[in-house]
Amino acid sequence: MNKKPRPGSERTAKKKPKVAIKKGPSLKGLNIALQGGGSHGAFTWGVLDRLLEEDGVFIDGISGTSAGAMNAVVVADGLMKGGKDGARRGLREFWHAVSKAALFSPLQRTPLDIASSNWNLDHSPGYLLLDLMQRLASPYQFNPCNINPLRDLLAEQVDFERVRSCNKVKIFVSATNVRTGRVKVFNRPEITADMVMASACLPFMYQAVEIDGEAYWDGGYMGNPALFPFAYECMCTDVLIVQINPMRRDEIPKTAQEVLNRVNEITFNGGLMKELRSIEFVGRLLDAESVDPGRYRKMLIHMIEFDERSLRLNASSKLNVDWELLTRLHGLGRETASNWIKRNYRHIGMESSVDLRSLFM
Repeated sequence: MNKKPRPGSERTAKKKPKVAIKKGPSLKGLNIALQGGGSHGAFTWGVLDRLLEEDGVFIDGISGTSAGAMNAVVVADGLMKGGKDGARRGLREFWHAVSKAALFSPLQRTPLDIASSNWNLDHSPGYLLLDLMQRLASPYQFNPCNINPLRDLLAEQVDFERVRSCNKVKIFVSATNVRTGRVKVFNRPEITADMVMASACLPFMYQAVEIDGEAYWDGGYMGNPALFPFAYECMCTDVLIVQINPMRRDEIPKTAQEVLNRVNEITFNGGLMKELRSIEFVGRLLDAESVDPGRYRKMLIHMIEFDERSLRLNASSKLNVDWELLTRLHGLGRETASNWIKRNYRHIGMESSVDLRSLFM
């Protein structure tokens, strides 16, 4: 990946060593890329929980968007507070607090859904009302006071001074600049609660978050998450993507809601696909010795994918933060990460475990 940002972009490049970090004969480094996905971010909690437990792996950097950004800052805070165990405890406490805060939310499953173990909110009166309001009015109209309880919860759960001083992991949070349409990446030394909320600001639900005179929406539109900071500021060349939004679906959407959900999935994967295509292209050029290795780095890509079909989830379930669902997602994340480690630990530092070209064919 080219170290020099394109003119006019909001990327910032820094000089860094060209060799991967060495932290022991069997310790392998990973950069972790965390997608957003509402409550499905609890799957990412499970993945991180398992990776933090693994003695043979250390995390060099984390790039996150939306729920992925929240997981990222919770990890940084926890690492400073109590090492890997502190990060694992922090993640559990954060997701439990999110669930508790929503106990009296109108976004609840119906009794029939509960009886049938349906985790989706398609039949929830509160969800249907919210969906209707989003189609008829903007958040500036139906929420003029800009009330967002999640911001207060985040500020209570995370000590952002501790995050900014964290020297154990690099953190990158992506948001979309409303005026320019470019991705903005906030680095750990400057991160605030507002920046994380900007990364999670869905424009149909919340007013744009203002930071230093600029307005920001959800980072998923332009970087879900951004990968380029790893090439500029991290020493590890391995990137593990925790994929929440599926790139491929075999079934064709038929209902209006299914079409809208698929459009959102494609949109929120667009920036990531573009970066992966660039990484694959630069890798081929480096293998062919067609470019200067002093200016470009070969990134090794790995992926852990969330299969929502195992729990029969659809897009509405991203707003369901029932504790039982969150713990199930956490367990699925741990299990998927354990299987990934068994199959791919040997690939870390050696080669990609994902055939990138197959993603574009």
